[in-house]
Amino acid sequence: MHDLTHGDVEQAAARIAGHTRPVAVAPADPTARGRVWFAMEFMQHTGSFKARGAWNFLAAHREAGTLPRAGVTIASGGNAGLACAWAAQRQGVPATVFLPENAPQVKVARLRGYGADVRLAGTEYAEALAACEEFTRTTGALASHAYDHPLIAAGAGTLLDEIRTRVPGLDTVVVAVGGGGLFAGVATAARHHGIRTVAVEPAGSRALHAALEAGRVVDVTVDSVAADALGARRVSETALAAARHADVTSVLVPDKAIVGARQSLWEEHRIAVEPAGATALAALTAPGGPYTPEEDETVAVVLCGANTDPGDLVRRH
Repeated sequence: MHDLTHGDVEQAAARIAGHTRPVAVAPADPTARGRVWFAMEFMQHTGSFKARGAWNFLAAHREAGTLPRAGVTIASGGNAGLACAWAAQRQGVPATVFLPENAPQVKVARLRGYGADVRLAGTEYAEALAACEEFTRTTGALASHAYDHPLIAAGAGTLLDEIRTRVPGLDTVVVAVGGGGLFAGVATAARHHGIRTVAVEPAGSRALHAALEAGRVVDVTVDSVAADALGARRVSETALAAARHADVTSVLVPDKAIVGARQSLWEEHRIAVEPAGATALAALTAPGGPYTPEEDETVAVVLCGANTDPGDLVRRH
């Protein structure tokens, strides 16, 4: 296992500079002295933070001369595949993306729009991954990963340093966890700067929480409204290592709170995100929520993705 360092994140920042969109921030409630901020990473290329890691992964392999003629391949529930396809198209690399058959059609259509060869396999991520691994063996393609790779995590971690420059006196960053790539990168960078990290998972998709309880990475069952993006059956070893530090808090939120946070982002701010994009906020807004900031605490909540059909946000009367 590669122990992620802030140096890895700094290298990633140099590679992605000028290719990804710097994160925008906005106060969640302008009347509340700006203590809680939204990090609006859903405005990133491809609609999620994944573009950072995907660009870093391909650029690092290009630097090392290890990009094969067969191109890159990835298994993804959607967002990582979109980012991989986008980065590959921008860098002139063929991309083959494996998805579960129940992946949202909006994501499948966008993947094809980025020029990717899309292949559907199985009904969950693990089955798509197995098909991707077989493709790698038979073609020699470079295997990327939705989250479990140090270059992917380091790329995601660049988000924290950008937030920190825009939110003076940042104390805490709140971030959703699926397989743990975003969390591992962000927590590594946050720890370097003395910033706390709150890791938020759906109660029905708790790979990190379960790993912390077991003391090792374990498989979990997945049943959550946010499963298409946060539905990893196991968290990465890198994420588990990052979560074991005292400056990390792991919390769970019910699906009802995720749906409510997503709806409130739309109704109060006209922000349309996917359920995973609202999961971090749910930790603060759920009734009796698992994370309540102190009165003088400056918090950034990462809104990480917006690849969704916004039609269900408009309430019919």
